[in-house]
Amino acid sequence: MLNIALPWLEQPLRDALQRARSHALLVQGPAGVGQLEFALQLALSWLCEQGYGHQPGCGQCASCRLFASGTHPDFQLLMPEALEPLREALGLPVDEEGGKSAKSKTAKPSREIKVEAVRALLSFAQSTSARGRAKVAVIFPAEALNGVAANALLKTLEEPSGLLRFALASHDSASLLPTIRSRCQPVPLGLPAREAALPWLASRGVDGAEGLLAATGGRPQQALAWAEAGLTDAAWQALPKRIARGEVQALADWLPARIIDALQRICHDLLRRLHGQKPQFFDTASLPALRKAGPLLAWEAELRRAARHADHPLNTGLWTEALVAQAQAAFVAAR
Repeated sequence: MLNIALPWLEQPLRDALQRARSHALLVQGPAGVGQLEFALQLALSWLCEQGYGHQPGCGQCASCRLFASGTHPDFQLLMPEALEPLREALGLPVDEEGGKSAKSKTAKPSREIKVEAVRALLSFAQSTSARGRAKVAVIFPAEALNGVAANALLKTLEEPSGLLRFALASHDSASLLPTIRSRCQPVPLGLPAREAALPWLASRGVDGAEGLLAATGGRPQQALAWAEAGLTDAAWQALPKRIARGEVQALADWLPARIIDALQRICHDLLRRLHGQKPQFFDTASLPALRKAGPLLAWEAELRRAARHADHPLNTGLWTEALVAQAQAAFVAAR
């Protein structure tokens, strides 16, 4: 069963369906608030045989049942090979081919949407609708389209055949080609209200939901992912002082990009506290009291440089030790 229900998306979905004036919508906003789920809800609504695309899918008609089972013949979801586990988590059939070449089947899954996958999508777009209504393509994340793939999509995006509709979902719409953005009607998604996010997290069994929601900057899906990875609010709040003591073990088993992200959040909140502002990601009591901004600003610059290599450090263990030592030195210098 397709799992795309997020309570904070209900009203924005109704608004988008009422205001849609284009065959292509670009759902954009910060990561972790449900762009993909929103795009899938758009697709469900456009294909619904009761609401005619102007209200949320009824969930009862034959089309909605096909969509919920992940077997609708007039729907396609295009995403990078590296995100295939997400397709499975949503309850959609895993794309065994996905536009892969024989070579790519033995290579590391790509984070890009390649031209072969777009060509397969265009073949779907040109075929007759199986149910005689709309055909819908969802692309996520749209910024994963490489240059060749994006250019291959342009003509169909501008002049779709029949009742073809697109929902592009993006965490970084600024990186999309201007020619892609200009062919889409933007649908901005903001951070959900805490009153909607916290009950949802609690319903998913997240302890310390309020702290983890703050830790992620108000992104409930990211908070859930962190909780499912074993991070607790207590462990998160203990992180700044553990780093100040040079405890490399505090970051054990973390992926490099996540390590950089956590250290940047610590640095950000230390600078906010130093300037008399309330921390954004940590409780005030969790942060050491520092007096000098210069070392923290230098540390922030070093973290930006380190982020460029976070996807492929030569030796993750040594790289992490170096980052913690660098952080500890910044703490000492800023006292």
